[in-house]
Amino acid sequence: MAMRLRAPVVYRSQGLKRADRFHPLRRRATLDPWQSLGLRVMLVLALMGMALAVHWFDRDGLKDNIDGHISFIDAIYFTTITITTVGYGDIVPISDQAKLFESFVVTPIRVFVWLIFLGTAYDFVFRNSIDRIRTAMIRNSLKDHTIICGYGAGGSFAARELVAGGVRPEQIVVVDPDPARIAAATAEGFSAIEGDATQNSVLKAARIETACAVLVSTSRDDATALVVLSARQLHPDVQISATARLEENEDLLAQAGANIVLNPVRMGGHMLARAAADRHAVDTLADLASADAGLLLHERRASASEVGKPLDAITTGRAIKLVRGEETLGFWQNPVIAEGDRIVEVIRTS
Repeated sequence: MAMRLRAPVVYRSQGLKRADRFHPLRRRATLDPWQSLGLRVMLVLALMGMALAVHWFDRDGLKDNIDGHISFIDAIYFTTITITTVGYGDIVPISDQAKLFESFVVTPIRVFVWLIFLGTAYDFVFRNSIDRIRTAMIRNSLKDHTIICGYGAGGSFAARELVAGGVRPEQIVVVDPDPARIAAATAEGFSAIEGDATQNSVLKAARIETACAVLVSTSRDDATALVVLSARQLHPDVQISATARLEENEDLLAQAGANIVLNPVRMGGHMLARAAADRHAVDTLADLASADAGLLLHERRASASEVGKPLDAITTGRAIKLVRGEETLGFWQNPVIAEGDRIVEVIRTS
């Protein structure tokens, strides 16, 4: 056997701790949550320290209605009370300078400190609940979507080609263990899961049971085989397309459950050889594979109104062949369309 299957790699990433979560677009944080919390606490203490210093050095502008004396403890008390509330009236500013300081410095500090408290509460308490609700809403809306396992050069190009062909970005779910690729995918408007697609839990999080297609484009054929096996086990009827790096692994991927196996190297070699003598033919083949070129090869089920008609009577495009079960009939055979047939045609995209 040309390919050895290996155990799936366990990526120690935040996405795999909660493989069933969709991640909103974020840049990689430079600080972990506890470092961020510590920085906010230090900022609050610095602001309070500044206000305390002014209150202490300008204590003559304050009046203690209890004993008439402002001690350092009184300055600490007055600073914390005025920053967190509006005070109790036991200590009050009496000079114009102290009143202006309370109005134009302490009041903005109070608002800023409360914003820091609210932001911290959101980060540590509310965000998790909001993410869970948003994730549930996204997952419930996924039906007849396409899952792309691997967002490298091939996977990202396939995603853009799907969009060019009319697929809405929110109907594409990208699965990849690389946080940078996940950020790139969500920036394009796709749903994304940071995780290892060889794990059943990750594919279940992508709602594979309701997907219409799975595209597998990983960097290794053994990983691709494991993804195909998992996808086929979870959804026996889903359309699975996979890329093979080595030609000898194409049959193995087909046996694993892939409906279509593409070898980019072999396909590129065919195109390169044809280009030597048939440049325009190769250009046309490239155009037919891209939705941006105005022409596109398209496959669909024959409509009821087309049953009983010859293949050359198709008006939606230029019909090339007809697929009936395991049999393929070309336009030169003049086949008559039957119920359940699938038609491959060249259509205009613009």
